[in-house]
Amino acid sequence: MAHVATKYHEPTTIPIRLGDRGRLVLPAVVRRQLQLRAGERLLLTVDSGSIHLVPARLQVREARGIYRHLAPKRSLADELIAERRAEAARDRNRG
Repeated sequence: MAHVATKYHEPTTIPIRLGDRGRLVLPAVVRRQLQLRAGERLLLTVDSGSIHLVPARLQVREARGIYRHLAPKRSLADELIAERRAEAARDRNRG
C-alpha cells in the first residue's frame, strides 16, 4: 500500500478500484484526512487526463477568499437586515 500523508497539503497516493456502475469508494483514511462525511458534495474536475476531487466547501471557502477584497468589512447579512428594517419603517409610516 502507498504511503499515506498525515498533513492535508502533502501528496498522497492510494490505489483504489473502480467498482460496478463506475463507483469509487474513498478509503476511510482519506475521508478522515479531508473530514468528509456521507452525503457531502464533491467537485470533480477532469484536466489533461487526470481527475481531481475537491470538497465543495473548500472550493466555496477559496472563492470567498479570492473576492474578499472587493467588499472589505462588508456584511451582506447586516445590509439585508438594514434594508428590511427600512422597508418595515416605510410600511409603518404609510399606514
